[in-house]
Amino acid sequence: MSIEDIIEYVDRLPGVLILRPQPGDGTPNIAWGDAFFYYAPDGVVPNGQPFATIVTKDYPDDTRSRLDTPGTFRVNIHAGATEFAAVTGHNPRMQPTRDVDPSTPDLLLAHPVYGHLAWVAVVNPAERTTDRVLELLASAYRAARARHDHRIDPAST
Repeated sequence: MSIEDIIEYVDRLPGVLILRPQPGDGTPNIAWGDAFFYYAPDGVVPNGQPFATIVTKDYPDDTRSRLDTPGTFRVNIHAGATEFAAVTGHNPRMQPTRDVDPSTPDLLLAHPVYGHLAWVAVVNPAERTTDRVLELLASAYRAARARHDHRIDPAST
């Protein structure tokens, strides 16, 4: 599964805004080459976090996935507590019982920095994780859409 495969899948979901920072667009250069997925039917970046991201390099506080290795990227998905527990086998606020190398390709696990906030991650998703990654992206999208709709009309939930 490539970065473009993931972006094409998410782009087909109604109301999604995809940000792809690049040189000259005013974004910090650390974000260039990455992708950020928001539910934003009006096309305006909402306040708050995206529902998923793709990162293509290490960030200063996030180096354990070794994303500076050529050809390496990581998909990050806000799974929510229930999906997070289904993927990892533990509550987001609890420490895992085993230490897993977050640079292992094609392995869904707690995000190495934001796992406690119910984010999951996978480096270079492939045969083992593709279907589950797509399911999690769809679930994160639905949750982001529900949050948006609730902000617009609190009686909608």
